[in-house]
Amino acid sequence: MDFLGIIIILVKVLVVFAATLLTVLMMVYAERRVSAFMQGRLGPNRVGPQGLLQPIADGIKFLMKEDIIPAGVDKPIFILAPAILLIPALMTFAVIPFGSDIILFGRQIPLQVADVNVGILYVLALTSIGVYGIILAGWSSNSKYSLLGGLRSSAQLISYELAMGLAVVSIILLSGSLKLNDIVADQQGYFFSWNIFKQPLAFIIFLVA
Repeated sequence: MDFLGIIIILVKVLVVFAATLLTVLMMVYAERRVSAFMQGRLGPNRVGPQGLLQPIADGIKFLMKEDIIPAGVDKPIFILAPAILLIPALMTFAVIPFGSDIILFGRQIPLQVADVNVGILYVLALTSIGVYGIILAGWSSNSKYSLLGGLRSSAQLISYELAMGLAVVSIILLSGSLKLNDIVADQQGYFFSWNIFKQPLAFIIFLVA
């Protein structure tokens, strides 16, 4: 791969990462406003117009907060456990196709960081790694209650993954491919060609899981 190809990949990674963080900010703001409406409150309305800059203020506050590590914990694993949760979740966005190919600098550039032949398996594998982060976080805290909570949360995730995996298998059978590009291309056309209409039960199970 030449130098320009490496630059293009790095730019795509930065754009996807920035878009993901921006989406998180919008979802946090929407969640706080909706929950405030449900409870008869105003919600964030001080920082920026209608409180739109409140998620940015919260992010700055989190970055400046002191990192407290209790005595008696397994410090390396205690610090590593949140990263084991966060990094695989962000890596799943690498295989998601955000659109059709575009032409820039005389090159055909796919709007996707990595075109993996087993994209669905890649996503399922990375989401499964999050279970280890939860267990390690509970175990490294040197508290039996945190360990029991971590085991309970990991058991819930594993149980949900079974139903979600079976729902995904139905889509793989329809598309005949594990590539996310092929699955998206298989749904082109009128709205009744979408998988949500071909497999409504699988959609409901996947949404709940």
